[in-house]
Amino acid sequence: MPHSISPESTPAEDSSMPHVNAQPLKSEPSTPSKDIAMSDALSSPEDSKTKVNLEGLFDDEDSDLEFPSSASQIKSEEEPSQPEPFRITSRSTFSDPEIMRAFYQRLFPFRYLFQWLNHNPTPSNDFAHREFAFTLPNDAYLRYQSFPTADLLRKQCIQLLPSRFEIGPVYSTNPRDRKTVRKASAFRPLTKELVFDIDMTDYDDVRTCCTGASICHKCWAFITMAIKVVDVALRDDFGFKHILWVYSGRRGAHAWVCDKRARELDDSKRRAIAGYLELLKGGDQGGKKVNVRRPLHPHLDRSLNILKEHFQTSILIEQDPWAEEKYAHLLQLLPDPTLRAALQKKWDSSPSRPSTSKWSDIDNLAKTGALSKTSKELLEAKQDIVLEYTYPRLDAEVSKKLNHLLKSPFVVHPGTGRVCVPIDTRKVEEFDPLSVPTVTQLLSEIDEWEGEGEQKVQDWEKTSLVPYVEFFRTFVGGLLKEERRGLKREREEGGDEMEF
Repeated sequence: MPHSISPESTPAEDSSMPHVNAQPLKSEPSTPSKDIAMSDALSSPEDSKTKVNLEGLFDDEDSDLEFPSSASQIKSEEEPSQPEPFRITSRSTFSDPEIMRAFYQRLFPFRYLFQWLNHNPTPSNDFAHREFAFTLPNDAYLRYQSFPTADLLRKQCIQLLPSRFEIGPVYSTNPRDRKTVRKASAFRPLTKELVFDIDMTDYDDVRTCCTGASICHKCWAFITMAIKVVDVALRDDFGFKHILWVYSGRRGAHAWVCDKRARELDDSKRRAIAGYLELLKGGDQGGKKVNVRRPLHPHLDRSLNILKEHFQTSILIEQDPWAEEKYAHLLQLLPDPTLRAALQKKWDSSPSRPSTSKWSDIDNLAKTGALSKTSKELLEAKQDIVLEYTYPRLDAEVSKKLNHLLKSPFVVHPGTGRVCVPIDTRKVEEFDPLSVPTVTQLLSEIDEWEGEGEQKVQDWEKTSLVPYVEFFRTFVGGLLKEERRGLKREREEGGDEMEF
């Protein structure tokens, strides 16, 4: 992975990556070229040692029956629990500091993010030793940030106004203290979700509707296909249950496999899983990218059954990849020289035939005898073509290392203003990336909301962010329930230990 940080890429994960230690930013504007001198201390030692219950970590007062607490709510003395209304004007843009401050104050679900990463009803090292990395408005990049509570993370976001932030692993010691350990080996990553990254730019050689950062409904089908194939493989072949898919905010999707067994995988096991899901290899521009043994592995056979229908609609009809005279690559993927010659002659005489017709021509000419190889070889070649145009294209490097950083769910994508919302795989066909709310849209919805009665409503509940936050809350609830069952099993298996 490159060390430069682009709006869509994930930062490089190795410890040699330059980083900036943070302190509260000064009020005067800074420039990217300006030297930055910052200290590691974002919060005081007294703050970092504070122990509070879960429900005291947030400034909101909603009573969440799913996560009850016996602790009283702790209110922040530095800012009111409900910020003053922020009015969106025609001149407002999602990159405005006031916009980002209002977003972190009023919309970002810090409460559920904490519960997701902490795996426990009370604060633990799963959160306190977790690395966070901030991209600041002046493009400074701060690594190895950590927070004992979600409230301190929230306050730091409100103060620094990061355009986005990434989540890294849980370390053996607090990331802020990494320079104080006597041995470098004493500071090492222990656990992190198994993650996957699917980026639309990896499909540029097979999509015809858009290129680069642009997407449309037609090419989003590639991401839909990838989610279907990868999700079922992770569940059926590896037994994972808690898989969170998140829209990247522009042109891709991320998967977070949150099962404890997945979080504890070492780098070698992560590489093995990434390799299991990797199919398209080699093949310079114009070359063959799929070379698999027969009979097909059960995973590929299942994937092919999922993808065949998409190939007919999303590829042949919507992408029309061999329109006009673009059929040279298709001919190259067919192993039979006699058939290739017959097809070349037919298509040269009528190049305007659509891709659906050209695909049908392969079998039709084969049936007339224009075939020097076996029909079985032709079938396998056609299967390889379907896989080349539809099979998931993963950024495998993101998945292979425990210490890789990945953009947090619910941050605002700096290039589009859209929120990185979860994707419900039960309705993956219905997910529309172009209708995902932007930060300015959400703040406008708060301004326009007219509630009924005296019941207190959280700001996110006044917006179109509701279904995404509620889906995330339900996902987190299921994960925590699983964690509790695991702890109970551990206690029962260790029943001979002394009880207090």
